[in-house]
Amino acid sequence: MKRIILSLAVFALATSLGAADLKVNLETNAVVAGKDLKAGNYKLELDGDKALLKNGKASAEADVRVEEARAKYAKTTTCCLSTDGKLHLKEIRVGGTNTRILFKEKGQDAPAGN
Repeated sequence: MKRIILSLAVFALATSLGAADLKVNLETNAVVAGKDLKAGNYKLELDGDKALLKNGKASAEADVRVEEARAKYAKTTTCCLSTDGKLHLKEIRVGGTNTRILFKEKGQDAPAGN
């Protein structure tokens, strides 16, 4: 029963975020789901366990997991890890909320995160 309630809460959170027009600034080039994205401002769209980052013609879709942190984030930030000489987007913390979006790389069984 707890699992169902948690699933519904995460779904409701993802749905409400999907309805919002979220903007994310990639301060440096980053890899998302195997695609190289240039630094810049991106629109973030969530649809269940999928996230789409778009900036004009550039876009990348990735599997994600949406989690709730204990406290609200002051501003929207991104977390990247360096692998093979490139930065890979691992997490977006949504400002004004306690929501964090964990990204899965191609070939990975589960999204990154603790």
